[in-house]
Amino acid sequence: MVHEALERAMVIVGAGHVGGRAALALREFGWQGRIVMIGAEAHLPYERPPLSKQLLTGEREALHCQLCSRDAWQMHRIEHVIGRVEAIAPDRREVRLEHDSRVAYQALLLATGGHARRLAIAGADAEGVCTLRTLDDAAHVASRLVPGARVLIVGGGFIGLEAAASARKRGCLVCVIEGASRLLGRAVPAAIAHEVQRLHERHGVDVRVGVAPVAIERMANDAIRVSLSDGNSIIADCIIVGIGIEPADELAREAGLAVNRGVIVNGELETAAQGVFAAGDIAIHPSRFTGAPIRQETWHNAETQARVAARNMLGAKAVYEDVPWFWSDQYDHQLQVAGEPSLGARTVKRLLGDAGSIDFHFDANGRLVGASGFGATSAIAKDMKLARMLVERGLSPSAELLSDATIRLKSLL
Repeated sequence: MVHEALERAMVIVGAGHVGGRAALALREFGWQGRIVMIGAEAHLPYERPPLSKQLLTGEREALHCQLCSRDAWQMHRIEHVIGRVEAIAPDRREVRLEHDSRVAYQALLLATGGHARRLAIAGADAEGVCTLRTLDDAAHVASRLVPGARVLIVGGGFIGLEAAASARKRGCLVCVIEGASRLLGRAVPAAIAHEVQRLHERHGVDVRVGVAPVAIERMANDAIRVSLSDGNSIIADCIIVGIGIEPADELAREAGLAVNRGVIVNGELETAAQGVFAAGDIAIHPSRFTGAPIRQETWHNAETQARVAARNMLGAKAVYEDVPWFWSDQYDHQLQVAGEPSLGARTVKRLLGDAGSIDFHFDANGRLVGASGFGATSAIAKDMKLARMLVERGLSPSAELLSDATIRLKSLL
C-alpha cells in the first residue's frame, strides 16, 4: 500500500535531534505539503547532551529534552511515524516501512544517527552492562546510580567522562578505564587530556589508561567481575560502556549509496542520489578547512546541518560551511573545541589565570584552524566564545598576540 498525497511528501528517516530540527525548518522555510518523520523510538525528537549529565543526576526530566511538545508537532502538521524503514528506493523516490507500507517522497533526508558500540568480549551482554545512547538508556542507567554503587566506565571519551562526573555527583564509587594511552583520544591536545584526568582524580575517580576489559562475569551476589588486560580485575555493580557509535548507514548501503562508516555527501549534504540528503552523525561531508571528508557527532552539527539540509530539500543549493564546535561539561569545568585542532602543526597557549587556558592551533601555513579551551566554566566561557569567533571568521592573528593574556581577544576580531 502506497501512502501518497497529490504531491509527494518531504520524508525524514530518523526522528531524533536532526530529524526533528529539519522537519521544523521545512515549515519555517515555507513548505506547506506533507512532512513525514519516521523513527523507531517512541519518544518525540529530543536533544542528546543531557543524557550523560542532567538526566543521570536527576536535575532534568526526559520531557525537558524534547525539541517541542506533542501539540507543537501537530500544529506544524508534522506526521511522526513510529516504526522502522525497511528500504529506500531512490529510483522510485519512495521508502518502504514495516508491513510493506510505502511513502513517496519529493526529497528524502537520512538522519538515522548511530548505534551505541558494544564490547566484543565474553559476558558483554550480562545484566548491568549498559550503553548510553537513548532516553531509555539514560533512565536505565540513572536507576542504578545510587549512593555507594560501584560504577565502572569503559571508555575515556566525552560520554564516559560526563557519565563519570554524574555518577560521582550521585555518590557512586567510580572507575574509568581507557584502552588508549590517554583520555579523549585525538579530540583534544594531550596536555588538556592530562588536565581532564587530574580533574576526575581530584573528584575521587580511579582513572586507568592503557587498560581494556577482556571478560565480564556475573557473580552469584549480582555483582559483576571484569577481567582487565593488565591481569587485574574490578568488581562493579554497574558498567557503562562509552566507546563511541557505529553510524547507522545500513539503509544507504543497501540502496547503493556511497558509504564509509557514514553516508558520503557533497557540500550541500546531498548524496549521489538526487534528492536524497544526509545530516548529523551519519553524514561524511567536506571539511571547511581542507575539503577532506569528515564526520561529526555533536549538538552543533545536528542543529546546523538540519537547517542546511532542509533548505536544500527545497532546492536552495546552500553549502554547509559551519566550523565544527562542541563542548563537554564535567563537574564545574567545561571543555570546548572549535575548528579542527588535528590539522594544527603549531600550538600556542593562552593562560586564563589559574582557572583555565585556551590552546590555539595553527596549520603549516600559519592559518588558525582550531581552539581548545579547558577550565572552570565561569573562567573560560567568555574568552572561548571569542576564540571560536576568530576561527569561524577565518582570522589568523599572530601566535604572539593570541598567547598574550593582556591583549583582549575581542580586539583581534
